[in-house]
Amino acid sequence: MATLKGVQLFRDTEGNVAQLHGIGVQRFDERWYAYGEIKNDGNLFQGVACYSTTDFVQWRHEGTVLPVGQEGEIFGPTRIIERPKVLRRPSDGRYVMYLHVDGENNYSYAHIGTAIADSPTGPFEFLSTFQFRGYESRDIGVFQDEDGTGYILSEDRPHGTHIYRLSEDYLSVVEDVACLKGTDYWAGYESPIMVKRDGVYYWFGSQLTGWDCNDNMYATASDLHGPWSDWKPFTPAGSRTFDSQCDIIVPLDGADQWHATRFLYIGDRWNPKDLGNSQLVTLPIEIGDRKALLEWHDEWDNRL
Repeated sequence: MATLKGVQLFRDTEGNVAQLHGIGVQRFDERWYAYGEIKNDGNLFQGVACYSTTDFVQWRHEGTVLPVGQEGEIFGPTRIIERPKVLRRPSDGRYVMYLHVDGENNYSYAHIGTAIADSPTGPFEFLSTFQFRGYESRDIGVFQDEDGTGYILSEDRPHGTHIYRLSEDYLSVVEDVACLKGTDYWAGYESPIMVKRDGVYYWFGSQLTGWDCNDNMYATASDLHGPWSDWKPFTPAGSRTFDSQCDIIVPLDGADQWHATRFLYIGDRWNPKDLGNSQLVTLPIEIGDRKALLEWHDEWDNRL
C-alpha cells in the first residue's frame, strides 16, 4: 500500500523536487511515466523532464528527455513551451510527444509541437509544429481510444476547445471531431483531459483564469462527435477545484486504461513567484454513470 497526501511536492529518489509541472502521465508496460515542464528558473522553456513510478510515491528521475534548443530555434530558451503529453504509437511502438508551443516570451504563436523517441525515457527528437486549418492551439491534452486511434485536445481561444483525430502515424491531424465552448461560458476550457469508462467519454477542463484557480468542469458523451452534455463542476461549488488546475486523470486499475474503475486526479497548484516548487493536488476521483466527483482527503491509500 502507498499513502498519498491531498497536496504535495513529488520528490525523486534523491530527494529533489520532481519537475512535473503541466504533468502528463501514461502507463507503459509495468511503470507509469510522467512528463513535466522544468520550472527551476521562471516560465520560459527549460526542457521536459521524465520520472517513472509504480506507486506515485517513489519517483525515479529518468532525466531531461527533451532538452532546450539553441537561441532562435523553435524549442529555444526564450520560448514558452508547456503541457508535455506522450502517446505510444500502435503502428511501430514508438513514442510521440505533443506540446503547446508558443512565442518568445509571449503567447502569439499557439502551435502544437511534436517530438519522437524509441523509448518512453527518450531522448525525444523534435520534429515540427503545426496548426490544424490555422486554428490556434494553446493548452493541450491527449487521448488514445480502444481501437488505437489517437486524439489531441486543444484549446483555441477564438473558437472553443477541439478534439482532433490524429493520423495513423500520430504526427498530424486529419479531423476536427468536435469543438465546444462551455455551457453559458464565453470560451472553451483549457488544460483539457479525456478519459473513458463503460463506453462513456468524460471531458474535463479549466476555465480561463490564468494562474488563478477556478471550479473546473466536465461534460460527457457516448460518441466523441457528440452530442455532449452540458458542462458542470466536479468539485463543490466555490472550492476552486481545491485550489488546483486539472492536469491529468490517471486510470489506476483494470486490464487497461479503458477498463479502470479507480482514477487519480492530478492538478497543478501554481505558485507564480516560485514555479519550480508549485505543488500538485493528488486525489481520488470518482468517475462512472456519467458523473464525476472529486472530494478532499488530507491523506488516502491508493491501493496499488
